[in-house]
Amino acid sequence: MRDVVKVTGMVIKSTPVGEFDKRLVILSRERGKITAFARGAKRPSSILMAASRPFSFGQFSLFEGRDAYNLQSAEITNYFADLAFDMEGACYGSYFLELADYYARENMDETLLLKLVYQSLRALLKDAIPNQLVQRIFELKAMVINGEYTEHPPRRVGDSANYAWEFVIASSMESLYTFTLTDEVLKEFASCVEVNKTKFIDRTFHSLEILKTLINPG
Repeated sequence: MRDVVKVTGMVIKSTPVGEFDKRLVILSRERGKITAFARGAKRPSSILMAASRPFSFGQFSLFEGRDAYNLQSAEITNYFADLAFDMEGACYGSYFLELADYYARENMDETLLLKLVYQSLRALLKDAIPNQLVQRIFELKAMVINGEYTEHPPRRVGDSANYAWEFVIASSMESLYTFTLTDEVLKEFASCVEVNKTKFIDRTFHSLEILKTLINPG
């Protein structure tokens, strides 16, 4: 009998396969980015139906196959269901999953990236923190995790934006979303993160394009 592999992680991508199955990409703490098939997950009676949705976080029990895993069961502790009722928040969240998919690697310890995604999704559900600030903090910290950043902002900014940059670089995941910025400072901070992104990330993200249309229609 094959051994069951248990990982803690989040579904960052879910695509239909055939009539009843789903192909999942799971960002796991122990094994990095892994592919798993959820057999029968599209059947209304399947115990895997809810666990195979993007944003589902918890412990996944898997059988290891030759090229992918097969999902046996899952104990989900957070579905981030409230994002489903907030179109803008859902778009930001989907973008975070896309960026995590871009950075994550197989057979790597992705504890920090998983924590970042989890804390960032929680921050989207807090009214006190603007979604744009959450986005820029997430982007900068994701680049920091992967060693793609500068110690100081890439362009001259005021003291507050400079402090925000240094704070994000140095902070733990749990402390990231404990500040807000004025509109002017956020604009400075966001422009610096965008410069960094342009330098280090050679990819366009579908969710981000949808988000831009949603925020700036016409």
